[in-house]
Amino acid sequence: MTLTELSERVGISIVNLSVLKNDRARAIRFSTLVAICDVLECEVGDVLVRA
Repeated sequence: MTLTELSERVGISIVNLSVLKNDRARAIRFSTLVAICDVLECEVGDVLVRA
């Protein structure tokens, strides 16, 4: 799935998805994380990495 498609399905901008993808985000709303997981059909723990 492209960032464009994910952006459209989740309802957040491509720029914000890019920030998350490239590990430049300082924070993420839980509701955004849940929306991404709903689209990707995964669990929150599947997309989080402890640095």
